[in-house]
Amino acid sequence: MTEAAAAAAETTAVTRLSTLDRLLPVWIAVAMATGLLMGRWVPGFNAALQKVQIDGISLPIALGLLIMMYPVLAKVRYDRLHTVTSDRRLLISSLLLNWLLGPAVMFTLAWLMLADLPEYRTGLIIVGLARCIAMVIIWNDLASGDREAAAVLVALNSIFQVLMFAALGWFYLSVLPGWLHLPQTTISTSPWQIAKSVLIFLGIPLLAGYLSRRWGEKAKGRSWYEARYLPEIGPWALYGLLFTIVILFALQGHQITTQPWDVARIALPLLAYFAIMWIGGYLLGAALGLGYERTTTLAFTAAGNNFELAIAVAIATYGAASGQALAGVVGPLIEVPVLVALVYVSLALRPRLFHGPTVVNSVGSAHR
Repeated sequence: MTEAAAAAAETTAVTRLSTLDRLLPVWIAVAMATGLLMGRWVPGFNAALQKVQIDGISLPIALGLLIMMYPVLAKVRYDRLHTVTSDRRLLISSLLLNWLLGPAVMFTLAWLMLADLPEYRTGLIIVGLARCIAMVIIWNDLASGDREAAAVLVALNSIFQVLMFAALGWFYLSVLPGWLHLPQTTISTSPWQIAKSVLIFLGIPLLAGYLSRRWGEKAKGRSWYEARYLPEIGPWALYGLLFTIVILFALQGHQITTQPWDVARIALPLLAYFAIMWIGGYLLGAALGLGYERTTTLAFTAAGNNFELAIAVAIATYGAASGQALAGVVGPLIEVPVLVALVYVSLALRPRLFHGPTVVNSVGSAHR
C-alpha cells in the first residue's frame, strides 16, 4: 500500500467514527483537568472520595473500572480463546516482558534518575512490579488489538501478580540492592491484598462479560448479540474510562498541583519506561511475526501497570502522605496521555509494518 492510499484509508476510517470517539484525546484531557481542579479547589471533595471505600478499595474507582471494562470484555469471543492459549510465542513473550524485563527496567530507571530521592525511587519500583490488568484492555481495544489475546494475557498477569508480586518486591527492594551495595527497604503486602485487587478489577468484569456473551448468544444468537447488544453497551466503556480518570486525578489533585517539580522528576523515568516497554513489545511481536493485532496486544500489556495495586501497597506500607504513594499517583497522570498517544502511533504503524489497511477502532464498535 502506498503512503497516499494508507492515508486515504486512515482518513476514511476516522470519518466513520462518532464525534465522541474522534475527540477521545480531548475528552481524556478534559477529564484529567477536571479531576485535578476538583481535587484542588472543591472543598472537602478529596476527603469525601477517600471515605467511600471498603477494606482499602475505593468504591468510585472500582465502579469506574467495572463500567469501563465490561463492554470490552463482553466483546471477547470466548470460544476462540484456545487460539491464544496455543500461541506459545505470544504467551512466553508476554511473561518475559512483564515479569523479567518490566521490573528490571523500572528498577534501573528509578536508580538512574531518582538516586537522590529514595521515597520516589521505591514507589516507582513498586509500580514496575504491578502489571496492568485493567486499563490495558481499553488501550488495546482502541488500537484494534486482539481482544481474545488481551483477555488471556491479563488473566495470565493476574495469576502471576498473586504469585510473584511479594517475592519480586522482596528481591528488587532488598536482595538486589544488597548485592549492589545500595540502600535496602521492604514492602508490606499479602497474597489476599493482591488477590482482592485481581478479583475486583478483573474477575468481576471478566465473569460479567463471559456470562453476557453466553446468555445473549444462547437467547438470541451471535448476530443479534454483536449487531444489536454490543453497540448499545459499547459507549459505556468510554464513559467508565473518563469517570475513572476524573476520580483518580481528583483523589490526588492537591498533591500533584502543589508539588510540580516532584511530579516532573517522577515523570521522567515513567516516560522512559513506557517508551522502552511499548517499543520493545512492538518490535518483538513484529520480529516474531505475530501479526498486527497480537503485536499490539503484546506491546500494550507490556507497557501498562496496575497503579491501583501499587498505590494501595505504597499506602499500606509507607502511609498515604508518603513519597512512595505520590510516585504511584503520578503513574496514571503520565500513563493515560502517553498510552493514548501510543494508540495512534500503533494505528499509524500498521500499514507500514504489517502491509494492511489502517483500521481505527471505536470504543463502541462491535467488530474489529
